[in-house]
Amino acid sequence: MPRKTLPTRLAATAALLLAAGALFAPAASATPSDASPGDAYVLKVTTNPAATTYGNRRVDVTGTVTKADGTPAPNISVTVQEVVKFTTWNPWGDPIDPTYYEPRDLGTPVTDANGKFTIPGVDIDHTTDSSLLNVQQGVEITALYDVDGNLNTPQDGYYADTTVNANAQPSSVSYRVSKKKVKSGAILTVTGKVTLPKGVQPAGTEVFLQTYWEQEYDVRTIATYDGSFVLSVRVTGYDDTFTLRSAPRDMYVAGATQQLPITNTSLPRG
Repeated sequence: MPRKTLPTRLAATAALLLAAGALFAPAASATPSDASPGDAYVLKVTTNPAATTYGNRRVDVTGTVTKADGTPAPNISVTVQEVVKFTTWNPWGDPIDPTYYEPRDLGTPVTDANGKFTIPGVDIDHTTDSSLLNVQQGVEITALYDVDGNLNTPQDGYYADTTVNANAQPSSVSYRVSKKKVKSGAILTVTGKVTLPKGVQPAGTEVFLQTYWEQEYDVRTIATYDGSFVLSVRVTGYDDTFTLRSAPRDMYVAGATQQLPITNTSLPRG
């Protein structure tokens, strides 16, 4: 399931900065020892609180930009983003990025006389209509200061990030299968119901059925107002992995997974 990645130029800049050893993690304090040799600035970012919950999703984002000697750097424009992360579906073990990203611009605050910038009341949440299948609980807040404003010259870029843990409530999925032994050409039907925390509407919850290990899912559907769903698939001769997954529309409600007790008799023995 494709996702938006970090904006191309920003992502490329971050990668080049990493390769050059120029990406900076949040520093404990703004002192001369915080700057690496040759660095003109130190950038850091943090949030308060450091974690969010279903009922409390807002944080204040703060950070500082200081010069190498530890003095504040005023009037610096910092690009701040929220990045919701997803686990890349990769059953083959390919050497690809295990995480893909969905960024949201939070603004470009300017540091004050003390080198501090603030964005109050940021909602740590999923704001698009993309699927939340494989979403991670750790949401990144990233900060970037590029001295000349040109992302094609990453040698003068400074980057920092911090992770906000979005604590999700559990959910469950129950099911009933039309048959436990299937063969190639047969129609398998799975009916069931998703149950979300009290007060959360199940309507719109995505439900996925996987039948083969190489495919993330074979069919998908949307649960009704009461959480009910029906999935049907025609079995092939190589189907060997029957797994049911749900993905609620709210990032603060975790999906559920069920391995189905189904045997494909068309598979080669042994």
